[in-house]
Amino acid sequence: MPPRPLLEAVSVRERGDVPADNCGSRLNIPALNALALRSLVSLFEEKEKLFSRRVTLTEDGFHREGTSRKRTVIALLGLQRLAESGGAPPVDVASIRDVLLGDTSWVRSVGDLGLLIWFTAKCAPERLGVLLKEWELGTALESYADGRQACTKGLAWFLAGIAHARLACPGRLPDLTDALVDTYHLLQDNQSKGGIFGHARFPRFLQQVFCNRLGTFADQIYAIYALTTFARAFQIEEPLESALGCANAVCALQGEMGQWWFLYDKRACRVTNRYPVFSCHQDGIAPVGFLALEETTGKNFHEPVYKGLSWLAGANELGSDLRNLDRGLIWDSIAPRRRIANYCEAALSFVNISRGPHAQSLHIRYEVRPDHFGWLLYAFGKFGLPNPVIALEADTTH
Repeated sequence: MPPRPLLEAVSVRERGDVPADNCGSRLNIPALNALALRSLVSLFEEKEKLFSRRVTLTEDGFHREGTSRKRTVIALLGLQRLAESGGAPPVDVASIRDVLLGDTSWVRSVGDLGLLIWFTAKCAPERLGVLLKEWELGTALESYADGRQACTKGLAWFLAGIAHARLACPGRLPDLTDALVDTYHLLQDNQSKGGIFGHARFPRFLQQVFCNRLGTFADQIYAIYALTTFARAFQIEEPLESALGCANAVCALQGEMGQWWFLYDKRACRVTNRYPVFSCHQDGIAPVGFLALEETTGKNFHEPVYKGLSWLAGANELGSDLRNLDRGLIWDSIAPRRRIANYCEAALSFVNISRGPHAQSLHIRYEVRPDHFGWLLYAFGKFGLPNPVIALEADTTH
């Protein structure tokens, strides 16, 4: 099914899909893309042709960690989506791609392998045939720990990767049917009747109770995206039922301010831990999953997506805009100041008591990661960058 224009590049207030009480902020999608692009530039290490794993703001200034190939892969997925819209990335994407494909030693899980296939299908489809011959996809689920444990995120990335390979080169790839069917069934087994996915089906013994029953927001949204892409690639409808079931369940549990909460109980179909709330979830992976599902099924997810973006722009618990326009960054998350708050909330949820941390016990986590901005651009890059006049008007409103 050809993609349809889903999210117009206008401000949240102009659309009216989200309440306008978002601290006076105007959230323009192309301007958000431009901010993500600035953030990626600040994280790029020219010498290594890779992005830093993380940059954290401390009392002593910014602390930069070493580079990360996996997070660079995700950043390039976003930059590729932006380039397809006519936006010119400020870094040499081709040289970064060559560095990544020249050394795949970072692939240590079935999820990593799926991400590598996904990346190659989107950014270097001419190399896909050679890549698939180098890896034993038929035994990948048994070869890696996350495959043997049936971890939802790993299964989802692997399923999405093979589906993207099928979309990129239909009819010219080896038969991957067995690997696909096994992955799909394992992923489906992780989902409850209420729609929520657990973190893993066969975790280690000490983690079994929690991983079977609890699942993160990332588990939910990656599963939604993988099932949707699988359905598109093979033109089947059954996976869309699971994807819609999960999407409906998660949207029903979205916070009043648009928060995508952190941890879910699949048996009770409720939130177990609210925090941290990650910016990457609000403006990145949530739109990636919901907009892909919307394109394929026609069901409208504009309202929950825009509510999530409104949270980022200041309509949140702290009344703080997580975008730092002066530095050209978007901060990582809002989280409890003390970890004990998370443990207490989880314990209370098991006895059916809902009591999250108060606003005064929360703070902004001042760090940035390239995968955050990669997912943001992967979701919205097709809407391009603002023209200079619009960009200037947006800057003068802050």
